[in-house]
Amino acid sequence: MNRYFVRHILRFVLLMLAVGLVVFALVSASPIDPVQANVGQAAYVNMSDAKRAQLASYWGGDVPFWERFANWAGALLHGDMGASLRFNAPVSEVIAHRAANSLALMGIAWAISGVLGFALGVVAGARRGGAVDRVVRGYCFLLASTPTFWLGLIILMVFAVQLGWFPIGFSVPIGMSAADVTLADAAHHLVLPALTLSVTGVANIALHTREKVVDVLESDYVRFARARGESDLGVVLHHCLRNVALPAVTLQCAFISEIFGGSVLVEQVFSYPGLGQAAVTAGLGGDVALLAGIALVSAALVFGGNLLANILYGVLDPRMRVSEGRA
Repeated sequence: MNRYFVRHILRFVLLMLAVGLVVFALVSASPIDPVQANVGQAAYVNMSDAKRAQLASYWGGDVPFWERFANWAGALLHGDMGASLRFNAPVSEVIAHRAANSLALMGIAWAISGVLGFALGVVAGARRGGAVDRVVRGYCFLLASTPTFWLGLIILMVFAVQLGWFPIGFSVPIGMSAADVTLADAAHHLVLPALTLSVTGVANIALHTREKVVDVLESDYVRFARARGESDLGVVLHHCLRNVALPAVTLQCAFISEIFGGSVLVEQVFSYPGLGQAAVTAGLGGDVALLAGIALVSAALVFGGNLLANILYGVLDPRMRVSEGRA
C-alpha cells in the first residue's frame, strides 16, 4: 500500500512539472504580445518605445523562456503561483474565486450525466432491439455529434430568450451585491450551464454501458440463470449491474478531463465566471502565470479522477486489489 501511494505521488509531481513546462513553452512560442494584448491596440500604437520596453520588462516579456519557468517553479515550491496580468491579482486568489463556480458546474454535470447515462444504458441494453433501445441510441448518436457550444446557444435562446425562464448568463443577478446573493439565485443561474454540460456527457456512458449489458446478457451464466427461471428484472439486478458498474466507473472518472474541456465552452456561451472563462482570458492575453495555474488545477482534477477510479476498482472487484498489491 505504501509503494502504491508513493508511486502515485511521484507520478503526480512529474505530471505537474510537465504541465507547467508545456504551458510555458506554448505561451513563449505564441505570437501574442502580452503588452499589446493587455493595453489595447490604440494605446499600444500611441505608446513610446521606452514605455513598451518598461511594460515588457514588468510583465516578463523580455525574459528568456527557461529563466521564466525556473523563477515560476521556484516560487511555486514556496506556495506562490505568481500574479495575474489580466486580473491584477495573485493567481491563487483568482483561481480560488472562480473555482467554486466551476467545481459546482462540473460536479453537478458529472453526477447527472453519469447517473442518467448509466440508467439509459442499462435500460437500452436490457431492451435491445426494441423501441426504447432505438430511442436511446438515436438520442446518444445525436448528442455525440452535436457541438457543446451550439447546444448551449440553442438552450440559451429557447429557455432564456424566448421563454424567459432562466437568466441569459452570469452566475449572479446583474447589479446585485455579493452579500445579497442567495443560494436560490446562484442555483437559478447554474441550471442552464449545468443542463448543457450534463446532456452532452450522457452519450458516451450510455452507449458504453449498453454494449456491456448486451455482452453480459449473452453470457453463459445468464443463460443458466434464465434456465433456472430467473426473471428479466432479476437477471439485470443480480448479474448485470455489478458487471457493468466497473467499466462505467472507469469511463465516468476518465470523463472528468472531457467535462473540464466542455466547461470552457459552456462558460463562454453563458458568460459564467469560472476557470474555463479565466483560461480563455489568460490565453488571449498571454497571462502565463494564470494559464499555468489553471492548467495545474485541471491536471490535478484529472489525476484525482483516475486515482479515484483505481480505488473504486478495488472496491468493486477484489481481483484488482490483488494485482495492485503485487505491483
